[in-house]
Amino acid sequence: MTCAVEFQAVSRRFGDLQALDDISFQIAPGEFFGLLGPNGAGKTTLISILGGLVRPDSGRAFVMGHDVATDYLNSRRNLGVVPQEVVFDPFLTVRETLRFQAGYFGLRSADDWIDEVLHHLSLSDKADKNMRTLSGGMKRRVLVAQALVHKPPVIVLDEPSAGVDVELRHALWAFISRLNKEGHTILLTTHYLEEAETLCDRIAMLKSGRVAALDHKQKLLSSVDAKMVRLTAARVPDSWLARVRRTEGQSFLIELQRFEEMEMLLAALRAENIAIKDLRVEKSDLEQVFLQMTGSHFEPNAEEARGEAAA
Repeated sequence: MTCAVEFQAVSRRFGDLQALDDISFQIAPGEFFGLLGPNGAGKTTLISILGGLVRPDSGRAFVMGHDVATDYLNSRRNLGVVPQEVVFDPFLTVRETLRFQAGYFGLRSADDWIDEVLHHLSLSDKADKNMRTLSGGMKRRVLVAQALVHKPPVIVLDEPSAGVDVELRHALWAFISRLNKEGHTILLTTHYLEEAETLCDRIAMLKSGRVAALDHKQKLLSSVDAKMVRLTAARVPDSWLARVRRTEGQSFLIELQRFEEMEMLLAALRAENIAIKDLRVEKSDLEQVFLQMTGSHFEPNAEEARGEAAA
């Protein structure tokens, strides 16, 4: 069976930076695949190679069996990419933008599908608005629509929900999940780990341009050795500060190597007269897997850090 996406020993260097180092993996048709990694791990470079925007120093990439370098036209027809960067023609309306995009792929009568895409992305009332009048979140919705307008079998989503409001995020994922159920292959990069955990079947984690982990989601979740407890208190005992993996106000996510250490934590809390407001064991999640596999915390990128104001 032909792979939907395949990378064969792909490497790419930019000056002194080894952005990708011998990356190899396959994505089967119909998969919902997650590509995760900290900033600078090589995710966008890998996607750029898949879309033919960057050439690898060595190795090959394929879309539906078509080499992205030697059979670019066919590989691109089978691929839709939602990039991180918001790029648009300021002189076109939303509908004109999508019609032009459809025309690039030889589609002359795509208005019915364009209307459907506009509806599912809550853009119907913006169809005749000029692109430059839209908010940042609305422009990002148009990017998603552009990637879908030629109904590609493989859809790449590079941080598609960064900077958009919660309502659109849910609508977007409902639409993308529907496309996946209809047979489209989805390759997703995201800084919202709960999205990847909810949506993806298999996940690859990159670190410093190499694959640090690659497996089915449930196997990755079951591989976590450390246990996490969530402590709600005014502070954490000084001797446990190094074990804190995340802080949200007075809520602290603390790593235990074994459950027997729970009594040690309780003893330290009693010794420093720290009142416990709440204490619970957390189930394994992708952030714990990510921390264990890469040794890095999963930090939001700059666009996400600006929040949903752009929407």
